[in-house]
Amino acid sequence: EVVTLVKKLAKTSHSPALAQLASRIAAVVKFGAAGGADVFEKIRGLITDMIAKLEKEMSEEANEKVYCDEQMSKTSTKKAELEDDVAKLTTKIDQATAKSAQLKEDVQEIENELAALAKASAEMDKLRMQTHADYEMAKADLELGLSGVRKALQVLREYYGGGSAALVQSDAQFHSLMQQEQPPMPEHHSKADGAGSSIVGMLEVVESDFATNLAKEESEESDAQADFEKMTQENKITKTTKEQDVKYKTQESKSLDQTIAELSGDRDTTGSELAAVNEYFAQIKDRCIAKAEPYATRAARRDSEIAGLKQALAVLEDETAFVQRRAGRRSFRGAALAANLAPCAFGTCGAHARRS
Repeated sequence: EVVTLVKKLAKTSHSPALAQLASRIAAVVKFGAAGGADVFEKIRGLITDMIAKLEKEMSEEANEKVYCDEQMSKTSTKKAELEDDVAKLTTKIDQATAKSAQLKEDVQEIENELAALAKASAEMDKLRMQTHADYEMAKADLELGLSGVRKALQVLREYYGGGSAALVQSDAQFHSLMQQEQPPMPEHHSKADGAGSSIVGMLEVVESDFATNLAKEESEESDAQADFEKMTQENKITKTTKEQDVKYKTQESKSLDQTIAELSGDRDTTGSELAAVNEYFAQIKDRCIAKAEPYATRAARRDSEIAGLKQALAVLEDETAFVQRRAGRRSFRGAALAANLAPCAFGTCGAHARRS
């Protein structure tokens, strides 16, 4: 009956170890009885050893399950943390790279604006010098003309308004002013008051035109100079502001580049650590997951096998007690009877033994 139970258990569990145990038990029953050995004790030892072996394997598998669960959990958590760190570092690097590139583009644009401003300022200075030179020339011509007209008016007014002495003096001044040869003075002449008034009037108009033009030139020059100074000051402020922008943006760009280098180093280190964790995680999965049979199924099978062996052991104990009781009643045939009944207890006795 014990051999039958173990064989059935081996078949149900698909266990080569139990099948081998059944074969060994059958061998002990067959050959052990013939040799006079204690068959029951030997079979009990085989079953007890198998139970101990299965319990040990079950304990080891339970410990392995605890280890796998712990390692899978820790490794998964570490892997997720490192992946998150790499993602955050990558985001920071991308943001810093984009900002640095924008700053460098801004610096290039500002430097182009400074170059254009310098060129415009140089052209403005050149134009201001030219217009000022034109003003100086026009002013000198107008002042010279105005001075000549005013002197002529002075002479004419004195001539037509003064005596003979004034006439001689004024006539001499008039000749000197006009710088041209005059016709000979007639022996007898008189002042032409009407003609003098007309000439004086014409010269006064000319004087007014000269004065107006001079005032206009001076006003335009003053406005041009004021505009030039204002624009020059604005250009200086603009230049200073843009130069400061270039300075600070360049410094910030360099600082970002340094930060990018540091972040890249951190990401490389974290990436190497992540690669090592991924490699270890793959090994753990191969050890703990990539198995043909889940732990729960193996544990249930082990429980069934151990329970079946304990049942077989109980049957063996019953058969042993039975044999011992019969041996007490038949002391003379005790040894032979025990030897004959032992095979029957394991389902291997012959017809002769059963008749006895």
